[in-house]
Amino acid sequence: MNDIFLRVDELESQLGQMHSDFGELKLKIKELLEENQRLRIENQQLRKVLKRETTAEAPALGEATEEPAAAKTQDKEALAVAVGEGYDNLARLYHEGFHICNVYYGHLRMEGDCLFCLSFLSK
Repeated sequence: MNDIFLRVDELESQLGQMHSDFGELKLKIKELLEENQRLRIENQQLRKVLKRETTAEAPALGEATEEPAAAKTQDKEALAVAVGEGYDNLARLYHEGFHICNVYYGHLRMEGDCLFCLSFLSK
């Protein structure tokens, strides 16, 4: 009878260890899924930049140099577009379920809205 009790106690201990191992595995899977999503988004953005750069370079190869004033105006317009794109990208990331705040940047939002992210978007 005592042997059965020891065996049940041993199985209970093993079951507790398996439960702990499953918890660790779940956390690792969550981290890998977050990293995978982040890398997919980064890859998508890099492809857009590469496409933009290659299409911008093709016409520029045959053109003559521009005047300095026109180049400055074009640089300011490009900067304004880049800032707008950056904001749009962050808003898109937030709506896809990721934090964009400096506290949890890049982590998956698990519990609804984040006040830090929302305050950042409202600026």
